[in-house]
Amino acid sequence: MPRVTLLYAGLLGLAFFWLSWRVIRARGQAGVSLGTGEDAALQRAARVHGNFAEYVPVVLVLMLADELAGAPVPLLHGAGIALVLGRLCHAVSIGGERHRMRPRVAGMVLTFLALIVLAIAAIILAFS
Repeated sequence: MPRVTLLYAGLLGLAFFWLSWRVIRARGQAGVSLGTGEDAALQRAARVHGNFAEYVPVVLVLMLADELAGAPVPLLHGAGIALVLGRLCHAVSIGGERHRMRPRVAGMVLTFLALIVLAIAAIILAFS
């Protein structure tokens, strides 16, 4: 049973719901049913949601593959924590009224760290 991946998939699933709800709410406030129109708040909410949807599935697939291949649990938790914190930093940085570059960079660094560590682990585990 891939319990570590299940934990982070659950946490990130709840975060995805929250980001989806923010887009729905922003659409209602902007009166836009498709696309983002010219509404800045809706554009930010949609980009945060889209960026999450672009990175999280790939990292979770790597995590699951690594876990099933026998990766060390601390490595999986480290990557999972980095991914969750990274996605939250990113969402906070560009999802608010003003764009904050430091949390955005921190979010991307943490996300890339999780991605790279899990990808390298997958390659190593494939040959072990």
